[in-house]
Amino acid sequence: MSEEYIRDIVERTSKELYLGVVGPVRSGKSTFIRKFVESLILPNVHDEDLYKKVVDELPQAADGRTIMTTEPKFIPNQIMSINLDDLDVKVRLVDCVGFVIPNSKGYTDDEGPRMVHTPWFEEPIPFKDAAEIGTRKVIEDHSTIGIVMTTDGSICDFSREDYLEAEERTINDLKQLDKPFIVVLNSRHPQKQETQALRDTLVEKYDVPVLPISVENISLRDVNRVLKEALYEFKIKELNIKVPSWISVLNENHSVKRQFDDVIKNVSNEYQKLRETNKIVEALRENEFISDVQLTAVDPASGSAEITVVCKDELYNEIIESIIGQKLDDRGEFISLLQEYREAKHEYDSISSALHMVRQLGYGIATPRIEDMKLDKPEVVKQGSRYGVKLRAIAPSIHMIKVDVESTFEPIIGTEQQSQDLINYIMQDYDRDPLSVWKQDIFGRTLDSLVVDGINAKLYVLPDKARQKFRDTLEKVINKGSGGLIAIIL
Repeated sequence: MSEEYIRDIVERTSKELYLGVVGPVRSGKSTFIRKFVESLILPNVHDEDLYKKVVDELPQAADGRTIMTTEPKFIPNQIMSINLDDLDVKVRLVDCVGFVIPNSKGYTDDEGPRMVHTPWFEEPIPFKDAAEIGTRKVIEDHSTIGIVMTTDGSICDFSREDYLEAEERTINDLKQLDKPFIVVLNSRHPQKQETQALRDTLVEKYDVPVLPISVENISLRDVNRVLKEALYEFKIKELNIKVPSWISVLNENHSVKRQFDDVIKNVSNEYQKLRETNKIVEALRENEFISDVQLTAVDPASGSAEITVVCKDELYNEIIESIIGQKLDDRGEFISLLQEYREAKHEYDSISSALHMVRQLGYGIATPRIEDMKLDKPEVVKQGSRYGVKLRAIAPSIHMIKVDVESTFEPIIGTEQQSQDLINYIMQDYDRDPLSVWKQDIFGRTLDSLVVDGINAKLYVLPDKARQKFRDTLEKVINKGSGGLIAIIL
């Protein structure tokens, strides 16, 4: 295996390369483990005693219909540490009792179902139970990667049909567990067209990677392929979908932002494996707002992927128009609006603190801006025998006062029932949309226009002279003080 991929899979498994090999009986599980150990592990074992120990523990295989693996077996028996590409890696494989297939021998004896010893129970259990329980426990508790062995029927005295039920049961069981796994299709002729067609059928049926391999003649290259395919079956740990900055800065309640968030959430939930990043790309390309999607980075070691999204130019224009509230015919109009908004923002910034205060406290003050300050000509002043300089500045401060204004509208319409009917009419949509009450039509006018007229009548009844007196009084209080007492006479 290339250093790149071995490092990736070692890091992704936290330096614990534990392979659980499961599947139907007589499919080549023991042979796969023996060849895997001989190809990848033994060449990296430099301790002679440990080397011999591992060789002695390798499972044996044979032709025929008799089941060879009659109890779960760990190879090596104790987890061992080896050095792969300058990385210390803990390795172990588990040879699991397989699911029984028709016409196989060795899972029964003269007394009935064959009893099997397992690491999980003190007492022996029936062979079929050992296969079912062992498959789950091996993958769930003792493996970082699962390998499902099956065959096209060319490796021994069984037909392809004999393996179908056990194969399907094994794969479906593994899909219920939260572990990455792949399928090895054991065949004497993996390159034949018929074998490749079967591989395609299995991929379509189970939606998992299927590798046709002659396990008896497996090479280091084949072992590398198995680990590489398994690497991409791990879940995505971090998915970074980079959208244009002008999408990211939109308010959360903006319709386009909500749609993007929904699309990203949906694809993230639907596709969770590292292998499925291309499917995420294709799903995003179907969105009406997106013109292009590129998979810009994948890091199998960390399980992260980065996807860059390019949006259609017209979407940018639509968003601009939705924000400013009017249609733009050309760029000149847009520039003109930006200039107006800049001036408006400059004015708003000078009073925003006062608005915040008046909404909270009922009274707000906007401190003067430097450009609004006026400095009188400095003059020399005398105090006793000493002299000084008098600096006098005048600056306008804006004071805001919140005054609750009442407006009452009392139409006389007839009977009590008619009055109650009018109330019911006005309030009919209040629970669903509280603001809708203001748009109810009463005597040819909306309720909000009637109320606004009543408020305006009170607001503008205060004469200009009285307003000026309020201003003058407040100015004297601020500049000269009042000892905490304010008396206003109009």
